[in-house]
Amino acid sequence: MPVLSYIVTALVGYLLGSIPTGFLVAKARGVDIRTVGSGNIGATNAFRVLGKGFGIFVLLMDALKGWVAVQIGAGVVAELLPGVPLEYLRITAGIAAILGHNFTCWLKFKGGKGIATSAGVLIALVPWALLIILTIFIILFLTTRYVSVGSIAAAFTLPFATWFTTHDIGLTAVMAAIGVLAIVKHRKNIQRLLNGTENRIQFGKKEATP
Repeated sequence: MPVLSYIVTALVGYLLGSIPTGFLVAKARGVDIRTVGSGNIGATNAFRVLGKGFGIFVLLMDALKGWVAVQIGAGVVAELLPGVPLEYLRITAGIAAILGHNFTCWLKFKGGKGIATSAGVLIALVPWALLIILTIFIILFLTTRYVSVGSIAAAFTLPFATWFTTHDIGLTAVMAAIGVLAIVKHRKNIQRLLNGTENRIQFGKKEATP
């Protein structure tokens, strides 16, 4: 029964996370977001290609996927298949949701970078740690206008912020893994930053990314 609880929780979390919000919103606007801008289905590319309003919507919906997986999905499984501590199921659901977004089965396992979905997971699991890394993200983003710089710095800081706010070594290890995954998903951004070709967000207008 415990194994079944973990499997069902992971499946629920993955399916919630795999909903390709950016792709669906862009498709409704007659755009295949995979072929424009950076080609990513996440909120940043939606912001660039579709404009601020749609970008914010994609951001919120992607975050909501992660939050629902942890806060509701894991709880439902715990009620139906008792026997596993809820906190373990919540962590399982969160990891699965992020993997679902990053490797969505609906788009041949190609998805986003998982930052917004991770934020939704963190709201449910480690809200104070999220507040710390969100502050770092905002400062760096406003200073550099690179979303990637803020995201990478936030991902790197996540395990330290988790330990500082929880002193839970297990949870810190999980957050370290999530942070590493986020940084790995930004490897192309890191290369562009090193090459000086990374795209900045232009405030006040829709950005077209070559």
